Amino acid sequence: MSDVPVYMVVNLAVTDVNKYRQYEKDFFPILKRFGGQFVTFDDDPITLEGVAPRTGRMIIFSFPSEQAAKDWWADEEYQALSEHRRAGTKMEFLTMVHGLPPRA
Repeated sequence: MSDVPVYMVVNLAVTDVNKYRQYEKDFFPILKRFGGQFVTFDDDPITLEGVAPRTGRMIIFSFPSEQAAKDWWADEEYQALSEHRRAGTKMEFLTMVHGLPPRA
């Protein structure tokens, strides 16, 4: 599955706006450096079915490959930056979802 895009799905609640803004400020340049693309965020997601409705912010961004996503996650600069996110949010999950391979 190394040649398929991956999508990162995030659910978090912002608990300290200033710390989270520090994270957001420098997030996008690092994301782009690894070929990532921001897709969307929603502070008011609507759950149509399921036993665990989401509250807080839902975020979706993508990478061209699983390896690019793993390299982003392991990057020293990103890990240092993510301390602001960890200090300013309650993270429910950060999940990698594989995209479909190209159709022949």
